[in-house]
Amino acid sequence: MTARKAWRAISTVAVFLASTTAAFANDVVILNGRVIDPETGLDAIRNVGVEDGRISAISEFPLEGDTVIDATGHVVSPGFIDLHAHGQSIGDARMQAMQGVTTQLELESGVLPIGEWYEDQAAKNLPINYGAAAGWTFGRIATFDNTDPLATVAFFQDAQAENDWKMEIADQDQSTRILDLVEQGLREGGLGIGINAGYAPGYGQKEYFALAELANEYGVATYTHVRYASVTEPQSSFEAIKELIANAAITGAHMHICHINSSSLADIEATLSLVEEAQARGINITVEAYPYGAASTVVGAAMFTGPGWRDRMQSTAENFQLGDDRMTEEELEDYQANEPGTFITWHFLDESKPDDLALLDMSITHPATMIASDATFWSYFDEDGTIQTYTGDEWPLPDNVFAHPRSAGAYAKILRSYVRERGLLSMSEAIRKMSLMPAQTLEDFVPQMRRKGRLQVGMDADIVVFDPETIADRATYENANQTAVGVQTVLVNGGFVVRDGSLILDAPHGQPIRREIIE
Repeated sequence: MTARKAWRAISTVAVFLASTTAAFANDVVILNGRVIDPETGLDAIRNVGVEDGRISAISEFPLEGDTVIDATGHVVSPGFIDLHAHGQSIGDARMQAMQGVTTQLELESGVLPIGEWYEDQAAKNLPINYGAAAGWTFGRIATFDNTDPLATVAFFQDAQAENDWKMEIADQDQSTRILDLVEQGLREGGLGIGINAGYAPGYGQKEYFALAELANEYGVATYTHVRYASVTEPQSSFEAIKELIANAAITGAHMHICHINSSSLADIEATLSLVEEAQARGINITVEAYPYGAASTVVGAAMFTGPGWRDRMQSTAENFQLGDDRMTEEELEDYQANEPGTFITWHFLDESKPDDLALLDMSITHPATMIASDATFWSYFDEDGTIQTYTGDEWPLPDNVFAHPRSAGAYAKILRSYVRERGLLSMSEAIRKMSLMPAQTLEDFVPQMRRKGRLQVGMDADIVVFDPETIADRATYENANQTAVGVQTVLVNGGFVVRDGSLILDAPHGQPIRREIIE
């Protein structure tokens, strides 16, 4: 026997033994589903085995395991990865899980201090994976207030009443402290630098450039909500995205553009062309969008102030929604003066109008665009009529909480509207945008992500099983507190989070996604 024939024989026996072992050694087996792996292109009826939190087998042949799931007529996909999720409490994570999200990360705004935030998250026993970037705005607020940052929503909301950190250029000492705070966040394992520039557009050119240099030094990405959102010049969306691309080109940093749809407004074709040109030249730019014509933000955001903001933003008070109702000019003035940290829904496109819907579709279907929800916090009115953030663990969520519908339905809406109903995306392309692309955005500097966003042997068992004929978002602007439907099973690190379409309340399977801590 030649050496080559001997090697083939040994390989055949090894494959047989591995298959035989997998057939009898699984914790969970998913049978007869349409298995889609966006990296290898697999799209076929297969059986999937899960053992010790990893995918142990993908086979055309029968598998056996302790728990068997019949996925006949269902799609078996890598769990969806949300790079842009602000709500990070257990209720937020459960709503995400019900639509197939297995990892949610707070990258755009980020937080500080990072170490404290990860400790707090670990104590929540979250059902899905979590992580955060080092938050530049948190460093800026703390610096201008001469205090220490707090890794809380209230820290950011309370600062909305102040304008110095939003509109003033930092002096040398302030710049040094801001960068030191962000760098400490990176040393504590932050997943890059969150640059929520739309909330502090007066930061100047040098500070943003220094952040890009810092990201390149640490080999991480920045995640930017660009400083301007405007269809008119100067200070246009086009200018802001061109600034980001220039910084990436000069420093070599990987720079990610958050929600290019809401940042670009009606100018999305021009800004996407900028992204195409940059990527064609090898500039490391990535981009995301969410499938809604409305954003969620604070009513006192800098972009809604100053002369001419209504023309720049193509908006009036009627574009702002608080709870179930659109705001009046009197209400808008009152909230901006007295409760500027209040979260509102801002309608920047009208999906009922074909021309507006076409602009939204352009951002979603572009090959370079991945999906990220920008999921917002669940809120409620307290007895005094003040809006509070809900952080409890009731399930279902209390009837009185509200949010943007993307907090409960962004991924299900892609599969319902863009895949099933309108055929604008293939099933495999939609799954690529929601799983593999986000994983690839981080994997060069976050090794854990190399095992996510794929359905392959050895990958983490973050898996969603859903019915392509019934999966749907039910959340609306009037009532966002409605879970998605059509998801049969969600596994996170091999543990059940959703089973037979129902959430499992005691499912502490989420793990931290974090870079190595630098002492």
